[in-house]
Amino acid sequence: MRKTITLSEEESTLRQLLLDVSNYIGTLDGQSRPQLRFTGGWVRDKLLGVGSKDIDIAIDSMTGYHFGLFMKQYLEQPDTQAKYPKSVKLSKIEANPDKSKHLETTTAHIMGLDIDLVNLRKETYTEHSRNPQMEFGTPQDDALRRDATVNAMFYHLDTSEIEDFTGRGFNDMERGMIKTPLSPYQTFKDDPLRVLRAVRFASRLGYSIHPEDERAMSDPAIWEEFKLKITRERVGIEITKMLRGPNPRQSLHLIDRLGLYKTIFTFPGSKSSPPGTALSNWQKAYDQLQAIVNAESEELNGQNAMAIVTSTLFNKPEDVYSMWLLCAFVPWARVGRPAPKKPGGVAPTLAKMSAQEGIKADNDSAKLIDNAASHLESIIQARHAVIKEGSTTNPLKRKQDNVSRQEQGLFIREWGSNWRCSVMYAILTEISESAPEQHHELLEQYARWLSTLKDLDLLEAYQLKPLVDGKKLAKEFETKDGPWVGKALKVIIAWQLRTPENLSPEAAIGENREQITGLIQEGNHARTSDVNGERDGQKGKKKKQGKMT
Repeated sequence: MRKTITLSEEESTLRQLLLDVSNYIGTLDGQSRPQLRFTGGWVRDKLLGVGSKDIDIAIDSMTGYHFGLFMKQYLEQPDTQAKYPKSVKLSKIEANPDKSKHLETTTAHIMGLDIDLVNLRKETYTEHSRNPQMEFGTPQDDALRRDATVNAMFYHLDTSEIEDFTGRGFNDMERGMIKTPLSPYQTFKDDPLRVLRAVRFASRLGYSIHPEDERAMSDPAIWEEFKLKITRERVGIEITKMLRGPNPRQSLHLIDRLGLYKTIFTFPGSKSSPPGTALSNWQKAYDQLQAIVNAESEELNGQNAMAIVTSTLFNKPEDVYSMWLLCAFVPWARVGRPAPKKPGGVAPTLAKMSAQEGIKADNDSAKLIDNAASHLESIIQARHAVIKEGSTTNPLKRKQDNVSRQEQGLFIREWGSNWRCSVMYAILTEISESAPEQHHELLEQYARWLSTLKDLDLLEAYQLKPLVDGKKLAKEFETKDGPWVGKALKVIIAWQLRTPENLSPEAAIGENREQITGLIQEGNHARTSDVNGERDGQKGKKKKQGKMT
């Protein structure tokens, strides 16, 4: 591992500018020249040979906000404008309102770099909050307060030297180890969110977590503090970063192995939780998803079943994140729904409720999870409808006349635009519930089914529009709009799925005339019954009023 840092052209210019600002401040009455350091993640990433556009800059003798004001003042000097290219200018300078007034930070954007100006600090925690009392500190104070030794190294702008005040940052990077600078138990107790950050950094960097830290992370006392101090919004932010990171499988594995699932992916106060068997089998799901993402599988009769699943279900870049998000809720797949609050209503699945309350999933993500859990059984049913027809000489190809195009198309329309994600959820659920020796056959069946859907040109069936609209139907049958229209359009769609070669609106109406007429008559009969019932009710009311007078 390298122990020196080579700056890019933009970073070198920024360094010189910051030093010039520091020197400028030193010339002002009543001001001393501040010492400046690049800190934290930028130093780590540069040592790993990874570029970064985000730079935290630590200042030893003033707040980040005040340094930012001096920086703005310096850049407005005529001599400065002549010294630096036009690209060197502050596009924004904002104080962070969440910080103490005496320890304000400043964010700025310059030469394509996002910089955060902040003073060196020392933190003191109270019993029931993860938000510390902060005061000015030394470089060592600032290093020791950080969540991991690999994130606690500094690059001194004056000397261009890397400073390791914890005494083990370099060693832990060489060993590939996530370790807290101070006692892990106290570090995690002070701010339990650091547990999730340790998981995220370990998976992102491909590092191990120190055994002492792992023991503290699994301590029930830490998770009681977690429940007291950490908002679910913060949990969701960390989980999203993990699942969008380079190694979501490792993140889920660490959460699983350290016994953290029920604390993270359940909602506070709920008596419902995934059964123990679902949790013990969860690894099969995230291991399988990793294999599917990588499309690593043995060939099946000359074709790759895993590749077919991957190429069919991953339709857009965002799908990868969506699949990992769904994978996190596989243990909830069979838990079902609570009783509805109102008679006849439908409660959301517990999987959705856990996503909404456990990690504060946004509406789109919660709906994605709810749809996947809701459609699980119908997806398995649709697959069975194809597989039960028997096999041909090529197990990945099916004769179209053996499968009901209408039935399969209506299923996809029911599942909606995210049906591919729902199918992946079903695959992962079935994988988690089956023995390892059955996984190959299960993937073969899904590949066969998906190939059939492709052969039948049904992959985009959820977008199919009826050949006629409600107005044309009402005009053709010389009647008014009503509830029958929606039912009639479903009849038209089913016909289109059966006869994809026929695109004639006239044929769509003509071949379904009898059925549509029946729906109209059914609607008229229901309307007549409602009117008669209303009249009878009015007569009864008048008769009752007459008796009262």
